[in-house]
Amino acid sequence: MTLSTPQKLVGITAAAGLLVALAGCGSAPEASSTGDAAGEAVDGFTPCLISDEGGWNDKSFNESAKAGMDAALEELDVEGIELESTTPNDYAPNLEQLVAEGCTFIVSVGFNLSAATVESALANPDIDYAIIDDLADNDFNGETDAPNIKPLVFNTAEAAYLGGYAAAAWSEQSGVNKVGTFGGMQIPSVAVFMDGFQLGVEKYNEDKGGSVEVLGWDMGTEEGLFTGGFAANDTAKQTAQNLLDQGADVILPVGGPVYQSAAAAITDGGTDTLMLGVDTDLAVADETVADLVLVSVMKAIDVAVRDATIEAAGGDFDVTPYVGTLENEGVKLSSFHDFESQLPDGLTDELTALQDAIVSGDITVESPNSP
Repeated sequence: MTLSTPQKLVGITAAAGLLVALAGCGSAPEASSTGDAAGEAVDGFTPCLISDEGGWNDKSFNESAKAGMDAALEELDVEGIELESTTPNDYAPNLEQLVAEGCTFIVSVGFNLSAATVESALANPDIDYAIIDDLADNDFNGETDAPNIKPLVFNTAEAAYLGGYAAAAWSEQSGVNKVGTFGGMQIPSVAVFMDGFQLGVEKYNEDKGGSVEVLGWDMGTEEGLFTGGFAANDTAKQTAQNLLDQGADVILPVGGPVYQSAAAAITDGGTDTLMLGVDTDLAVADETVADLVLVSVMKAIDVAVRDATIEAAGGDFDVTPYVGTLENEGVKLSSFHDFESQLPDGLTDELTALQDAIVSGDITVESPNSP
């Protein structure tokens, strides 16, 4: 399945522009957020990509990964293979198919593919692998479980901290003082958004003497609202409705397509509630919900995939984990788009100051789910 040109550009646009808070440096690929020029691929280089069950049109991490791979294919002028998974049962067979078809570099999208990716990598030591949102450390010994896997992970808590602060400011301005969040599956790459969001709300309350309440998540106990999957379905809509019924006027749905269910609950209820996007700039990626998206907490997945693919194409693949941070622009906050003029006075300056403090180390955003 190949994305059309406009779809390809969604991830690149989201990663490159419309930013309130840009992100900055860690163990990143040697490329800027715009990427270095691609060199010539070694003979036989065949890059491949496998989605998780969210699919290529999730307006989130799968679609962003595909945009990055498509950009690399075009720059390198090589053919690749991209397989879409529809259920978890597809992961291992899809990886086997990619190996059988001669892939020399395979990127797995998401934490849920970790076990299958490690198994495939161990069985095929001559193939280079990368995995998004997971360290491929399933025995939790602090090391990647196969020597030919490069983790592409993101300290999303840093950007979500800014999003939580903004959500709290918006909610206090409206006089509601309640924000909420829910996730798809309770996995680190989801919970890290929720942790950062709560910490940002707490920072706002501390700085402003506020009393904004966080619904749907308790970082202290790591317990909260989850749908059990990444599908936009009745369960996801009911979970969002739970937060609306409690009075939240800003919600953060974390889990790819589950934002669609949150948007449906808001629209059907006729409330003034807004939501935060995740992974991509949702107001750009899905214009049908732009009027509901206050701001998005972004990960430059497309850039990480593009850079890793070009690195692998040169035949000198570095498996050192890439960690996206505010400092290296691997995570960031989007523009507020049409809501810019409605923000509380001084908010954007406060967000810039917070970002600078995080980058300098004056503020440390500590989440147990950070990579």
